[in-house]
Amino acid sequence: MSSIHHSAADGYTAEAGTYVKGRPDYPPEIEEWLRSDLGLSGGKIALDLGAGTGKFFSRLLATGATVIAVEPIPAMLDQLVRHYPGIEAKMGSAEHIPLDDASVDAVVCAQAFHWFATPEALHEIHRVLKPGGAFGLIWNVRDESVEWVAALTKIMEPFQGDAPRYPTLKWRGLFPADGFSSLREQHFSNGHTGFPEQVIVDRVLSVSFIAALPRDERDRVTSICVLVPCTSSTRLEN
Repeated sequence: MSSIHHSAADGYTAEAGTYVKGRPDYPPEIEEWLRSDLGLSGGKIALDLGAGTGKFFSRLLATGATVIAVEPIPAMLDQLVRHYPGIEAKMGSAEHIPLDDASVDAVVCAQAFHWFATPEALHEIHRVLKPGGAFGLIWNVRDESVEWVAALTKIMEPFQGDAPRYPTLKWRGLFPADGFSSLREQHFSNGHTGFPEQVIVDRVLSVSFIAALPRDERDRVTSICVLVPCTSSTRLEN
């Protein structure tokens, strides 16, 4: 655990169950992207690196590929195994992947790569990929053009500290790299359903640096968040 950022280690250990409830699923259209761009199909092997609680697992399985999960935080991996009993799930990190050289056809990081965007991790990912293998990065991104979503971000920002985050785009600076081409990007619409107030609370609590706060401070943040005006619709865009 020493190589895992403290926000991830503390926050995701404390709120692994909330992560399951609070994070949206991924759009079904992404399954075709996995097949066409990453070449996943029956007979292929995919590594879900930084698999977390398995939120992306169903999209990978839908391709027909065999899927291996690697995750460094025990509480998150436990949630994944509960939802997908019998799958191959291993403790490990991006810098120390517990797989053989050239053993997988694709490596996928869903909502995770910003945590370990280092040359060392890329070298290790390249090691486990077969020649001609594919590397895919996926994020659900909040739509901050929506006023109330932007307001939630402003509430959470003071607590982020040095936690690596997707919006900084620092991870982009690694590409192109040895064995990896420049990035090719696609966008898909997605949503999050449920009662708005509960969706907001669970989503905020699933953020690593919020989940890592002392309980009284965490409760204060979520109380402020539910006061943010939002649409009455139960479809909350991310």
